[in-house]
Amino acid sequence: MSSAEVVGVYPDRIKIAINNISDLSEGEPLKVGSYLRVFDSADCSIIAIIENFSIEVKPVPSSKVDSEGSSYQRVYILEALPLGFLDADGNFERGGGSIAIPPKSVAVATRSEVQRVYDTIPDEQRFLFAHLARERHVDVPVDGDKFFNRHIAIVGSTGSGKSHAIARIIQTATGMRDPGRDDYHLNNTHVVIFDIHCEYQTAFPDANFLDVGRLTLPYWMLSSEELQDLLIESREEQSHNQVAVLKRAVTESRRAHFEGDEGMRERIHYDSPVFFDIEDVLAAARDKNEEMVKGARGEKQGSLHGKLDNFITRLENRCHDRRLDFLMGDRAKETTLEETLRQFIGYKSDAESNVTVIDLSGVPFEVLSITVSLISRLLFDYAYYYKKTHSEMQTDTPLLVVYEEAHKYVPKGGSAKYNAARSAIERIAKEGRKYGITAAIVSQRPSEISETIFSQCSNFLAMRLTNPEDQNYVKRLIPDSLGPLTESLPMLSSGEALLIGDAAVMPSLVRLEEAMPVPSSKDIRYLQEWVRPWYDVLFEPIIADWER
Repeated sequence: MSSAEVVGVYPDRIKIAINNISDLSEGEPLKVGSYLRVFDSADCSIIAIIENFSIEVKPVPSSKVDSEGSSYQRVYILEALPLGFLDADGNFERGGGSIAIPPKSVAVATRSEVQRVYDTIPDEQRFLFAHLARERHVDVPVDGDKFFNRHIAIVGSTGSGKSHAIARIIQTATGMRDPGRDDYHLNNTHVVIFDIHCEYQTAFPDANFLDVGRLTLPYWMLSSEELQDLLIESREEQSHNQVAVLKRAVTESRRAHFEGDEGMRERIHYDSPVFFDIEDVLAAARDKNEEMVKGARGEKQGSLHGKLDNFITRLENRCHDRRLDFLMGDRAKETTLEETLRQFIGYKSDAESNVTVIDLSGVPFEVLSITVSLISRLLFDYAYYYKKTHSEMQTDTPLLVVYEEAHKYVPKGGSAKYNAARSAIERIAKEGRKYGITAAIVSQRPSEISETIFSQCSNFLAMRLTNPEDQNYVKRLIPDSLGPLTESLPMLSSGEALLIGDAAVMPSLVRLEEAMPVPSSKDIRYLQEWVRPWYDVLFEPIIADWER
């Protein structure tokens, strides 16, 4: 055997045998991840990627024993995954195609041939943020419309480079310019990032940054489910009575504060997006808790007398908790729906921005899910009503919403307190594409996230995953049948990822370009800090911020 020869063709792989690797590689190093062309008699070929190789030692007939007296021959066996079909005109189509049997020959795909495969995306749809991991001179663009118009999943263990990946993707999008114009400082990108560890402010220094001190999220815009999650403990004996009191008090307060047409007042209900005063609810609960009613022998205690103590205490605690000022404080009472929407999509007066970073690190854990739920619902409703009220049902301001560490607020299953956030994000996942709102789900524990959300993702960046449960979960959800290619998940370097999905020309192992500037997600340098002289901590500012 003097050249590469196909010795097996299977639905998911091609088996190739060769005596001398250098005959195939022509001096270039051949390795797992290299690309091959497998030709047929019609001068067409399959592009395949080498997944593994082995060496077989076979006996040689005595008449062919070499000069050194060796009676054995080493045969290299390569197994390659077919990725797509390249015709005689250089047009590439994903899938195995209909290659003639037996295949004619095998050759290493040249750099220009591999690049031509990726260059099939038209220039106006080309979006580039990565290169091939094993052939870094080869650009791997995606179809930008399909990438951002389909939900995105970015998964990987801690340290795999997820934050850098999402930062680079958004930096690339916000840096795009209309080639016919250069007279503006912002393009029309609109991105909202739920930042749970305060990582992205450094990556987007010009972003609209909202921490708990700047964020305004009015409690009166909460849905009935969110209000009950915030104010009622469902496991309490009197929870059903608390819900009844809350529903009546909220509805009456909304109607009392409504300043519109009188005929509309009676149509206001529990879930209407109209202001109500939480103090009205507290007063109504106190009245019910102290209510005396007429009886046959004089006044007697009402049916709820003394039974709402826990409810009242919880209401008072929520109203007076300074950590919840962004949700329950004066500025939350005084803001409007328009002002609330403007802060999220970058339309703040004289401070427009492509990116809004919502820093959730200071949000108390008990209201984290509610916070994500309300903002997600407002963004979806904005996208829905924008398209509904504009001519030809068009969307001029498509949104990308990034859910960092999504497993923390939309876990699979879990307690009822996550229901509101799960419903809001699942709604975006199932219906958002129609209204120009796309979700990017970022997580180190994909197996713990709602399957409804992940199953709607059409584009995946799967970075290093070390947990077997997470690896298997991603393999089940990935739309392409990649076989052993996904076995590389636990061995990827930081910044490497499997790029898979509708927007990719073909599944590829890529390395993402470095974000610039970088998010503040680097590991703490323990040894470098510990060897320094003793550091005197200033406790006063720490305690002041803690108690604020």
